[in-house]
Parts: sequence; structure tokens; C-alpha cells
Amino acid sequence: MGIDQRRCRWWNAVVLIGMVSVTVTVTSSDSHEKQEQEVSRIAFGSCSNQNAPQPIWDAVVDFRPQIFIWLGDNIYGDFKRPFKIFGRERTVGPWKNVPRFVPSSEQEMKARYEKAKSSPGYVRLHQNAKVIGTWDDHDYGLNDAGKEFPGKITNQKLLLDFLDEPQDSPRRKQAGVYASYTYGPVGRDIKIVLLDTRYHRDPVGSDGTILGNSQWLWLEKELKGPATALTIIGSSIQVISNLSATIHPLFAMESWGRFPKERDRIFKLIADSKRAGVFFISGDVHFGEITRYDCAVGYPLYDVTSSGVTQSVEEVVPPFLRSFVRFVSLLTPSTMRVKGQHCRYKSCIYGRPNFGTIEIDWDSHPVTLKLKVRDKESITVTGVDVSLTELQLSNSESFDRVKAGHDNQKHCTLEVSLPWFVRYRLAILFCCTLIVFLVAFLVLVYTCFRLFRLEGCKRKHD
Repeated sequence: MGIDQRRCRWWNAVVLIGMVSVTVTVTSSDSHEKQEQEVSRIAFGSCSNQNAPQPIWDAVVDFRPQIFIWLGDNIYGDFKRPFKIFGRERTVGPWKNVPRFVPSSEQEMKARYEKAKSSPGYVRLHQNAKVIGTWDDHDYGLNDAGKEFPGKITNQKLLLDFLDEPQDSPRRKQAGVYASYTYGPVGRDIKIVLLDTRYHRDPVGSDGTILGNSQWLWLEKELKGPATALTIIGSSIQVISNLSATIHPLFAMESWGRFPKERDRIFKLIADSKRAGVFFISGDVHFGEITRYDCAVGYPLYDVTSSGVTQSVEEVVPPFLRSFVRFVSLLTPSTMRVKGQHCRYKSCIYGRPNFGTIEIDWDSHPVTLKLKVRDKESITVTGVDVSLTELQLSNSESFDRVKAGHDNQKHCTLEVSLPWFVRYRLAILFCCTLIVFLVAFLVLVYTCFRLFRLEGCKRKHD
């Protein structure tokens, strides 16, 4: 009987080991299959109004991306209150007593997502590429909103439904829509980290947190994890550029630069992780540009901004004013913007509908990246070619020398460090223009008054 028991136990152990072996083999096979899917073409975009024409999808599909990344404002799910100065809903100047934007209901948000997803161009893209993404304020549900917005839990579910996120995905259980993905074989692997800059964010101007404690811990784990050839960090708002520092008080835009402690923290985290090959992609601002910061992590950090698929600064002004918009863009001070031969305009800002692309030539020596912003015809409007060797960590001594002489470096001076007369030259120009028009108006009024008075005196004399 004892012998039979031992035989039975031995046989059970053999079966169990066999089952474990099969399980490990299947799991390893699946993992290996995912790793072997080399990725060399990625597209991304933001700011897509489901009610606007969307011809740009033809160009996106023709680019043949293997992955498409939504960077926020994937739909416009909030709506504006009536524009009133008097009455119960006052939304102008010192009389304002309600938000300019209020969230749509769950049903309206869902309908807007469905309308966006049924766009013929987007359907074609969805059939040919893996679609991933995060959100920004308008699909979050409230303009410029952060952690205070009460509808974020419901709208998180709607966003993840829009992205076809599996029902058992961790993103459906966590507070926020941040996520990471890894594609490609070892040596040619790409890690895509998508941040949530809404769910935990403190008010703008508070210099509080953007990501919140749980997301910061997660991001640290992701960046200090296994190395990959490339790491793409997707943020719905710009990380490197801080144009609000140079166009305030005329305009103000959300960016990491308006949370300086948080921006320093993400730069420090990348530096401490010793991770090479990191760059950012972003949206939100309704124009496309590429920015660069050389004094953060030991190699140049790029931020490729594409905004938007339908929404753009030039589309909201009459055609005869678009040249003026480009002139203002040219005058806007920027210490970070990359200017080169690929730029369509001298400002290297593109204010028409656009999308971003990343092309990786894994077979070149060294490996090269083509980072571009393209128009609705897929023609490059601004871009930069980067060697992967440029995105490698330099030794600490050479980096310290760069930081010590950062005032002389082209992409090392932050916008907030510019001389005041450079930072505020747009505001100064605007004020001077107003003064000129005011003086001209007063001169005109005075001249008319004098002519009227002389004419009256002449009639009285006659």
C-alpha cells in the first residue's frame, strides 16, 4: 500500500511538472511572438473634433503606421455655455460666475466617442494599426480640468471603451489611464509610456503635482525597469516647451513648464534611471513643433508636438489673417524650438491640421530616427533626423561641463530665464500697437472736432 501511494504521488508529480512545462512553453511562446513584432513606423495625433471634417486620416493611413497613439482631446466631449455678459449665466470678465465649459452627460460623451470611432478614415486606420492612447481635458470632460473634476471615473470607462481596452485590463481598475507597452525584439525594442496628466493634477499655478503619488511610483518602476533601445513618453501637454512664459499675459497654455518642480522631477527621474533613447511626444496646443532640451539628462531630450487632427490655430481665424498668425509665431520667443531645413515656415511652427510620425531605420549604422510633423497631404512641415547614438548617456564630466556653460548652449536656456524684454516682446508689441491705434483714433476724433468747430464758426461768421 505504501508503494502504491509513492507511485501515485510520483505519477502526480510527473503530471504536474508536465503541465507546468506546457504552461511555461506557451507563455514563453506568446511572449516571444510579441517581441519579434519589430516596429519601425509609428504615427500619433491629438485634438480631433468629431463634428469637423477629417480628411487627414487618408494621409495617416497611407503612412502605414504599425501603431497609432492618441495623445488626448481624441474627441471634444465638453460644451460651451452660452456667451453672456448679463443674466444668470455670466461668462465674461469680472462678472463671471460659472465655468466657461461644463461636462457633457455620460450619454452625450458616449455618442461623441461613437461618432468619432465611426469616421471612415479612422475605421481604416483601426483595421491596419494597433491603436493606443491617453486623454486630455476635452475627452477628460472639462476644459483645463484636473483632479477636482467629478466625472473622471465615468469618462475613464468611456475612453477605454473607445480604445477597445480589454475588460480585464488593469487600466480599468486603477485611478487614471496611464499605461506602458513594449514592442519589438531585444536590441530593437521600443517602450511606449503614456502618462495621465489630468486625473491627479493640481490646479495650474499651484506648482503642485501633475501625476500624483501612485503614478509617479509607477513611472519610476517603468523607467528603472529593463532597458530598451527606445523609450517614447507620451504626454497630453508639452513637456519641454513653456510658451506661456513668453506669451503671458496675452495667452496662457498648459504645459509641464507651468509646474517647474514636476518638470525637474521627470528630468531627474530619467537621468537617475540611466535610461538611454528617451524622447517625448505631446499634443494640446493646436499647432505642431519640435522642441529640444540639452541640459537635463546627459543627452538631448526631444519633444515632438502634433496638434491637431482637426483643431488648429489657423483654422479658427479668417484666411486673410493667417499670415498675421504666422508672423506672430515668428516673433514668439522660444529657446527650445528646433529649426532646420524641414520647416515649412520660418517660425518652424505649423498651425494647420497635422499629425506626427516616427520612422526608425533599424538596419542603418547607427540606427536613425526621423521625427516629423506632417500636414494633411503627409508632407513634412517640420522634422528632425536623430541618430540613436545621440540619445546615449554622456559621461558625467562632459555633461557637467555642458551644464556649467549652459548659458552659451542653444537649447539649454529655459524660457523663464530669458531677459524680460525678450520674454514679453509680444505683449510689449501688442500694447504699443494698441497705443498707436488709440492715439490715431484720438487724433482722428480731435481733427473731426476741429473741422466741425471751424465749419460752425465759418457759418456763424457768414
